[in-house]
Amino acid sequence: MRKIDEPRLESDLAYRFNYLADFMGFGADDIKVIHASAPLVAPRVPMLVDAVYAKLIQYDATWRHFLPRQAGDSGEIPVTLDQLTMDHPQIAFRKQHLARYLERIVTAPYDDRMVAFLDMVGRMHTDKAGNPQIHVPLVQMNALMGFVADAVNASILAMDIPADLKASALRAFSKLLWLQNDLINRHYAAGAK
Repeated sequence: MRKIDEPRLESDLAYRFNYLADFMGFGADDIKVIHASAPLVAPRVPMLVDAVYAKLIQYDATWRHFLPRQAGDSGEIPVTLDQLTMDHPQIAFRKQHLARYLERIVTAPYDDRMVAFLDMVGRMHTDKAGNPQIHVPLVQMNALMGFVADAVNASILAMDIPADLKASALRAFSKLLWLQNDLINRHYAAGAK
């Protein structure tokens, strides 16, 4: 039986990620499959991004979080949800961020920088990073991650690749998205840093 330093899971990001990855069985083979899928996933990124935003605009509880200016955006900000259309520059700016995220998870090495990046993705949706006016409730983040997971699964299932590769890709991305979800959820825990 392996001994786990449970308090360290809350204070040491690399230790936490490595523990979760080991527990889930996310390893070199999964990363290899994720990286190998890059040429197949890249053409689908615009469709995935559009699908995510088409879902987000359907609910005021999710769309309202796009009214405040995101860190790094210097464009015009809308005042009301009615002004925040799909073709608004602020939405275009945010879509670019999501596209870069999706591209990075299929191309970048899974090292300490990637773990810090995945953690920052969680943190930036709270008032602890980026714009302090942006705090997306955890229920909305969980809804989003569930939608993204299903959209990624649908994209993989639609690929014209051998069944064994499809199964490997589904499993690898599923583990990755669960790791990402933990690195989101941890910033909502009481006393999270």
